[in-house]
Amino acid sequence: MRIEKTSELGFCFGVRRAISILERAAHERGGVETLGAIVHNQQVLDKLSEIGVRVAGSIDDIRGDSVVTSAHGVSPELQAELQARQIDIIDTTCPFVQRAQRAARKLARAGFSVIVYGDKEHPEVKGILGWAGGKGLATLDEGFVNGLEPLPRRLGILSQTTQIPAHFARFAGRLIEAAFTRDSEVRVIDTICHDIRRRQAAAVDLARGVDLVIIIGGRDSANTHRLAELCSAITPTYLVETAGEIESSWLQGKHHIGVTAGASTAGPTINEVLTRLETL
Repeated sequence: MRIEKTSELGFCFGVRRAISILERAAHERGGVETLGAIVHNQQVLDKLSEIGVRVAGSIDDIRGDSVVTSAHGVSPELQAELQARQIDIIDTTCPFVQRAQRAARKLARAGFSVIVYGDKEHPEVKGILGWAGGKGLATLDEGFVNGLEPLPRRLGILSQTTQIPAHFARFAGRLIEAAFTRDSEVRVIDTICHDIRRRQAAAVDLARGVDLVIIIGGRDSANTHRLAELCSAITPTYLVETAGEIESSWLQGKHHIGVTAGASTAGPTINEVLTRLETL
């Protein structure tokens, strides 16, 4: 059996940067709190807890006078509430997410209704909508435009940073098609992370040449689920958080196994999966 991994796997730039800031703060302060999970990966969170990182589920759950906000970013309203409570903010927002936030703010200030292609319940999307100042909505439903009556004359379209580019392009195309029959103005801003784009392309290339793909990452991780979605359309695919979840029956009759991982999956977790596959 041959095992092949993609060249693009493990921590992305944004996650690596966020964890570096968090670890430095924890060491300097003898422990620190984060507002929500800094990344969506339980193994990473467990490791961070060993150096005194505690996750606060809400603002009311914060015990100290400082807090680390996640790589997914937060809304201006949440920032203002923290400042009003005199809580020092240590910001780890991914620069690609900040770019999407700025785009939403710019569009809203220019009088555009902001449409975000993304999961409306995801922290990143909630934050981006906050930067749109109440002039936006989020959806993954391409057909939602049929329910917009009347359709706003000025539309600004952008994406959650971890979405699939082809799906975003199709979504934007549907909106443009609808808008151009109503004397509308449309702006589309590509806010998908460059790193995520490369990872998705590498995963697809891998899936095309193997009998099975193992994807390593948190089940709450949006970017990991996009990898699973892309690969499963090509070849049998399994998403695991840890090496212990791999079942030997998956590998029966498979001679070429591909391995990739989400952007918030740590190197040791990846190595454990590779070791288990080699053992099996």
